Amino acid sequence: MRMAGDPIHVTRTFLPPEEEYLHWLRKAYGTHVLTNNGPIVRELEETLRTRFDVPFFRSMANGTLAIQLALRALGVKGKVITTPFSYVATTSAILWEGCEPVYVDIDPRTCCIDPTRIEAAITPGVTAILATHVYGIPCDVEAIDAIAKKHGLKVIYDAAHAFDVTWKGRSILQWGDASTLSFHATKLFHTVEGGAVVLHGAAEDLQLRYHRSFGHDGDEHYCLGMNAKMSEVHAAMGMAVLPHVQRLVAERMAIIRRYDDELSGLPIERIAVDGPVGQNGAYYPVLLASGAERERVMTSMNEDGVYPRRYFFPSLDTLPYVRSETCAVSRAYADRVLCLPLFNGMTDMDIQRVVGALRRALTVKVL
Repeated sequence: MRMAGDPIHVTRTFLPPEEEYLHWLRKAYGTHVLTNNGPIVRELEETLRTRFDVPFFRSMANGTLAIQLALRALGVKGKVITTPFSYVATTSAILWEGCEPVYVDIDPRTCCIDPTRIEAAITPGVTAILATHVYGIPCDVEAIDAIAKKHGLKVIYDAAHAFDVTWKGRSILQWGDASTLSFHATKLFHTVEGGAVVLHGAAEDLQLRYHRSFGHDGDEHYCLGMNAKMSEVHAAMGMAVLPHVQRLVAERMAIIRRYDDELSGLPIERIAVDGPVGQNGAYYPVLLASGAERERVMTSMNEDGVYPRRYFFPSLDTLPYVRSETCAVSRAYADRVLCLPLFNGMTDMDIQRVVGALRRALTVKVL
């Protein structure tokens, strides 16, 4: 149980009632199957495939491998247009697959890749677009789809933040050639460690299944592969968490409304959620006036036992192992952004401590 003076971190993993997790673990004990595409993994995959109304849904050991194998299953080579405002795994997966990231700056309203800048970055070596639904805010999927069709490009969405997010009443996972998810313990829905790939073509899905399991089926070997399978123990956590997701989203959205009310009038900016979006309450990012202000505010809040996170930082176009044109908006936002604590089980006292710490930080006079 959290105590009144405990540190408040940016997130806290939701754990289902212990007996509900044990129910699924007992199933694994009963079968003696703990991995290799066991029955709980298959049930989780089919449950989520149906939930999102997609043709193919494959679990993975983690969200980074999901991106790598989505790229490989789609045969992506050469240059990949991508966003500099994402977790480093997005770029890492591109590089691990022997491709070159080409960064396109972000839309200052949403923090997602700016589709109006994409066409200028398309050269003969570009074969795909890898965009991130940042903080669960959908990219402009219709504009990106039109650009990709015009230039014959594959589209992959990093949907690590976008579990249960909808656009115009449809799952956001229904757009693009592929979407990838992270089921890390810090996410709204989690399997402790895990992820998934959504594909829309049977041939690509078959390649994905080979790639995640050493490239073979039985004694027949078809292609290069790796071990990217999810275990039964991880899938069991997913099945235990899943029935709670609707309630968890409702709780998070209630916390977001409280923050919106309590922080109204303060010198901070919020990230826009445009159009007919079904949100999931994944994060609460705010933008401070400058990088220096962000640093001062974060230090002050830490002194009060409140720990927001610089998410995302750094802007990926500044990584020392990539070459890139400067993405000015992304760099500025990475310098100014803080995600405030947001997790299920936050109490009124927790919320007031976060709000109070932020208010105090913003009103301290700089000498």
